[in-house]
Amino acid sequence: MRIACLLTLIISVVSCVPEADPPVDEALLGNEENDLVTNELVELPDPQVGEQTVSGALYERVSRRRFTGDSLSLDIAGELLWAAGGINVDGITGATRTAPSAGGTYALDHYLVAGDVDDLAAGIYRYDHEQHALEMVGIGDRRSELASAALDQQFIADAPLIVVMAAHYGRTTATYGERGERYVHMESGYASQNIHLICEELGLGTVAIGAFEDDLVAEIIATDGAPLMIMPVGVPGE
Repeated sequence: MRIACLLTLIISVVSCVPEADPPVDEALLGNEENDLVTNELVELPDPQVGEQTVSGALYERVSRRRFTGDSLSLDIAGELLWAAGGINVDGITGATRTAPSAGGTYALDHYLVAGDVDDLAAGIYRYDHEQHALEMVGIGDRRSELASAALDQQFIADAPLIVVMAAHYGRTTATYGERGERYVHMESGYASQNIHLICEELGLGTVAIGAFEDDLVAEIIATDGAPLMIMPVGVPGE
């Protein structure tokens, strides 16, 4: 009888203890925009092969830092990201990508900072090369913030869209050790040149920017990788 009474008392006390609140990520407090980010993919139009020759694009290629106020289409955004790191087809070895990578380790992630792209909400998107699609990772027009993080190079904010490359060195150094870091930088060079050349084909302008605050850029594009390059893209201005 005493044991039964004691058990009853313990159960009633335990049932009165409130459940502990789940841990809260302080970084998300007060940021209502995070609730608007979805995991749905935005499908991109299939890339189109143009008539510009490689030699012609190389001859015309220059760095451009002035842009008109014209918007760009979702088709163009897709062309740029595909050129940077999309899938092409190698009949011998199977599916490969537009920019070479040491051992096929592909250390780069490509992000689209969209400000004025037709049929696309302003925000930050990660390029999914397998699906040729965009995954939203941040909402809102962040171009001015990115320009400030790039040592106040304000012409960046004038571009309707910006491509940012971020490196995950471990993907390559896991195979090649410390020398893999060099290979990652080579990969970013291939990808940036591809963007330059596709811009010439499309009548657009761009420039490769490496001067910026790494931590700030990483925070803006919501990556745990190391930002390597910023490339604003737009219709060339005078």
